[in-house]
Amino acid sequence: MSTLDSFRLDGKTAIVTGGNRGIGRGISDSLAAAGANLVIANRDEAAGEAAAEEISDETGAEVRAVATDVTDDDDVEALVDATVEEFGSLDVLVNNAGRTLNIPAEEMTMEEWRKVMDLNLDAVFRCSRAAGREMIDSDGGSIINVSSISAFMANHPQPQVSYNASKAGVEGFKFQLASEWAEHGIRVNNINPGYVRTDLIDEVIEEDPEMVEEWRREMLLDEMARPEDIGPLAVFLASDASWYMTGESVVIDGGYLVR
Repeated sequence: MSTLDSFRLDGKTAIVTGGNRGIGRGISDSLAAAGANLVIANRDEAAGEAAAEEISDETGAEVRAVATDVTDDDDVEALVDATVEEFGSLDVLVNNAGRTLNIPAEEMTMEEWRKVMDLNLDAVFRCSRAAGREMIDSDGGSIINVSSISAFMANHPQPQVSYNASKAGVEGFKFQLASEWAEHGIRVNNINPGYVRTDLIDEVIEEDPEMVEEWRREMLLDEMARPEDIGPLAVFLASDASWYMTGESVVIDGGYLVR
């Protein structure tokens, strides 16, 4: 197999949670372009269907959308069942769906804390458990968690204690799951982006234009990443090119953590 061929995903099937927008959409586009069959899992059925149609038209890949609430056990099990029924296998899971709440720690309620944890951490376990059962019964696979540089630092000036705690939890989860499932041929790795120009970031900047300059001062590169800049890294971690890599976190942040 040539070097470039090792990055191909032909014949593999991938699920991307929250794959209809933002970083998830960038990853979905790249996986499909590399040849994977793709399932987009998100709550908004219409948005998922629209994204699936667009990606299929652009790449020629087989793309489906399955309306899924990743905080619900039954929905997640149904997602995996539908994927296997449609494509015959599940080889790649990208746990991308997430959220944040900018609330000072002393003001945050337990309900608000749980909203973030349930999506950013509990759902990562829930989806991995369902996908892992299928992968264990087949030929293994690759689980990719979209974590954050926030797992390794404090965010400033935004108050995001629940977000940072949830992403730090995904780091510990990655280590343990990689260890437990190595014998089944399942690799588990994290992508840790810095600031990416998604719709959510654009909304923050619109409300507070000085925020972007605060972030840029910490970067070595001049611009934020775009969602499509994260996709090729996901292709690498999903493909045979990274067969010898598990339990790792890959930071892609424009040099934010260097200083």
